[in-house]
Amino acid sequence: MEALAKPVSSENARTCLCVLCGLPAAGKSTLVQVLSESLRKRGWGCCVLCYDDLIPDEAYQLRIAESDELSHAQTHWKVSRREVLQRLEQLLKRDHAPLRAPEPSFGEDTWTRFLRAAHDAAESSCHLPHGPATLVILLDDNFYYQSMRYEVYQLARKHSLGFCQLHVHCPVNSCLSRNQARSRPLPDEVVVEMAKRMEAPNPVRNGWEQRSLTLTSDGAFSPQDVELSVGLIAAAMDDPLCPIQDDTEQKEADRLSCASSVVHQADQACRRLVSRAMQGARERKVPPESMKSLATELNQLKTRSLDDLRKAALGGHPTSPGGSGDLERAPQILHWNGFS
Repeated sequence: MEALAKPVSSENARTCLCVLCGLPAAGKSTLVQVLSESLRKRGWGCCVLCYDDLIPDEAYQLRIAESDELSHAQTHWKVSRREVLQRLEQLLKRDHAPLRAPEPSFGEDTWTRFLRAAHDAAESSCHLPHGPATLVILLDDNFYYQSMRYEVYQLARKHSLGFCQLHVHCPVNSCLSRNQARSRPLPDEVVVEMAKRMEAPNPVRNGWEQRSLTLTSDGAFSPQDVELSVGLIAAAMDDPLCPIQDDTEQKEADRLSCASSVVHQADQACRRLVSRAMQGARERKVPPESMKSLATELNQLKTRSLDDLRKAALGGHPTSPGGSGDLERAPQILHWNGFS
């Protein structure tokens, strides 16, 4: 275990953080495989961090409930994602301080796999015959919200690393078909919902997403796709990010932070509304099946309302008809369903 605990130092290495984003079963893992092989053939070190392997399974088990269970599960998922980046930052630190023991939410098996991936990358990126070590870290996840990817960008900027994004686009129906062929498929509704929320990279709107490439997945990636991806990574590595010099980037970070805070506060208010509506239904002795149906409908309204609010906060987009005000209709929903 001691051999695994050596940090991957970026002090004398050209390093790039490459985010792979897209829907489940879009083909990200396939791209990771062919891309990592191509990078290693060039003599570059390559570290693959697959979030599905690193985040505990229970963090993904989101259930529609009439209490705070959904919010708690979402919080666990967010904490786990941020912890992956915290561990990555530890491995990137230039000081060679020993890594801390894993937190309770980061299981020992997961921690071992994380260190193994980093150790393999360090082994493959040292002793190169020409020039400094070159290390590419591929982060394989859905990254469907812009804010998720921006956290990786901030980490790259903090440590003066290269940063780029590979967006794997695939039609929803194809993703659903591929997903069902997996040994552990996700529920179809999860994939469909994620497709609705997907915020693809937008280099025109967001300066920090300039180094982005969208590849269309039709089951396989062509040599040209791989070459374009390698070229993007090489360009990002040759032009590492600099620590913030003016307030433009900070304003963007503040804007995302503010939007997150607004959505969080709205989420708290929505949960109180849902809780009061469910309590009223219980007092009216609503049958269990009707309670389940009501809980599902109210939580769908809550999700749509928060999504509209997030879009409005981030981009000034107007909320959709029947969007952010829907939860105020909770008493009407109770009445229409004969619960009052």
